[in-house]
Amino acid sequence: MSDLPTQLVDRYGRKVTYVRMSITDRCDFRCVYCMDEEMTFMPREKLLTLEEIVFLLRAFCELGVEKVRITGGEPLVRRNVDWLFKQLGELKATTALKELTLTTNGSQLPRYAEALAEAGVDRINISLDSLDADKFKALTRTGELQQVLDGIEAAKQAGFKRIKLNAVIMKGRNENEIVDLAEFAINNGMDISYIEEMPLGHVDHDRGESYCSSDEVLEALQGHFSLQPSIATTGGPSRYYQVADSQNRIGFISPHSHNFCSSCNRVRVTTEGRLLLCLGQEHSMDLRDVIRRYPGDMDKLKQAIVKSMDIKPEGHDFNIEAKPVIFRHMSVTGG
Repeated sequence: MSDLPTQLVDRYGRKVTYVRMSITDRCDFRCVYCMDEEMTFMPREKLLTLEEIVFLLRAFCELGVEKVRITGGEPLVRRNVDWLFKQLGELKATTALKELTLTTNGSQLPRYAEALAEAGVDRINISLDSLDADKFKALTRTGELQQVLDGIEAAKQAGFKRIKLNAVIMKGRNENEIVDLAEFAINNGMDISYIEEMPLGHVDHDRGESYCSSDEVLEALQGHFSLQPSIATTGGPSRYYQVADSQNRIGFISPHSHNFCSSCNRVRVTTEGRLLLCLGQEHSMDLRDVIRRYPGDMDKLKQAIVKSMDIKPEGHDFNIEAKPVIFRHMSVTGG
């Protein structure tokens, strides 16, 4: 239809150029800040099929989205995920898509890293919250540190030049590893971002007590590194600092202490096809319903996406001290 725009713009004038797509709520880890130990996962028939995901993301990219990040849960536990990435990589030739990225816990990268590189994945973010095997086990409940270290090596061997580590710092858990994690990243030629814990879903610890602000992390790092604020961006919410005498950067994702809503260029699609206009709000649109009610009708889907821009809120309202008013876990939303 000729009246469809080529760029998504919300009612506050922000251009939406970045979609984070969760392709599964399942994961082989049970990280304490992301999931309950005993999780009830979504029935498979409620999930978007891989074909529906490709159809949906094609619509976004034809509406001007330039960056797509595939997340989970752990996206690489989804069956036939290598086929999905191949299809998405091909969108670069026919749509506005410029960058295809992945967030993963790294456990499946020895199996998939080469296929991801061949499919056209540009960048990989790998979650790594501890370099101590026992602490790592405690934080992930089911994960083994060596799995992730092997995954990082597999990504490097597959030719990925842009690998970034993500670390959630929690008091009483891993705050004494802030510097060690940065040194590990720098020694391996990678950037690292420190992420404040987000109050999504029920967990079995007191988030108010475990919360560690980006300012506290930065202070710890400045005692060991010379850091200069950087204007570099990866299109997401990270604020970066350049490490002196290094090509590496240290980033901070700070939904509590440094609200980044005024420049938000992102939307998220959950595992069941719900378009979330904000991570910290429930404003959403059921795109799965549109896709299944009007099979193959790209215009109907695009119209729904364009209409959704009218309900994108100005910002989130996280409160680390309060019980979560948003009960969906991060694994459903996409990390």
